[in-house]
Amino acid sequence: MPHLTSATAGTASTNLRTGFGIPGYAHPLVAPGEWGALTRPGTPLHWVVLNVAEGPGVRPDPHCLEAVGRLRNAGVRVLGHLDVSYGARAVGEVISDAHRYLDWYRVGGFLLHRCPTERAALPEVRRAVTGLRALLDDPHIVLGHGTHPYPGYAENADQLVTFSGPWSDYRWSQVAEWTADYAPERFCHFVHGVPRGHLDEALRIARWQGASTIYFTDRTDQGGRTDPWETMPGYWDEIVSRIGTGVSE
Repeated sequence: MPHLTSATAGTASTNLRTGFGIPGYAHPLVAPGEWGALTRPGTPLHWVVLNVAEGPGVRPDPHCLEAVGRLRNAGVRVLGHLDVSYGARAVGEVISDAHRYLDWYRVGGFLLHRCPTERAALPEVRRAVTGLRALLDDPHIVLGHGTHPYPGYAENADQLVTFSGPWSDYRWSQVAEWTADYAPERFCHFVHGVPRGHLDEALRIARWQGASTIYFTDRTDQGGRTDPWETMPGYWDEIVSRIGTGVSE
């Protein structure tokens, strides 16, 4: 059974405790404070996604190299962002991007962004995951569906992103029954537009739905015009404190 592990005990994983999966901040030149805050001792991080230019880019980026080096030295797992375009990208292209992430940034795994959800696409996703697992020892593979996929996907990855979207949808969301067969460490929820006053409610929903890796932010997509994950939430210190002390448990 795939599982969540950490490079340094007590830093990148807390067993079944709630922790952060960072979907991918803006470039370190644009968001230096965000990247710097991730290395603060005691921050409950499961992993951080590096997305240089909708992938690894065409050459090593010195600013990304520096940011990733600091995270790696702090024992934080870094994942490379691989856009699979809902199954439209060829497996060979995805593996090629993965090689660049490994060669340049020494990532510890991958997030497959825009991963398909339907049963028919599962064999191709399985091929991609098998190829990625052959590239390094014990890579951490996250499938970024953003909603509940066909249950068979759970057997092909360490974690699934089963919710990615706005608070207005999350607060009324329902968990798929089949997820009860798996531990909370197998599921991730990314929620934007969460008001500060609803943090406790959002954390309770994650707990009730069985997701131990989360990212909540008060940033919004402004009608699809901005990426809500690129900057740190205004209540970052508060949510770090709540999760670090086990409030959501």
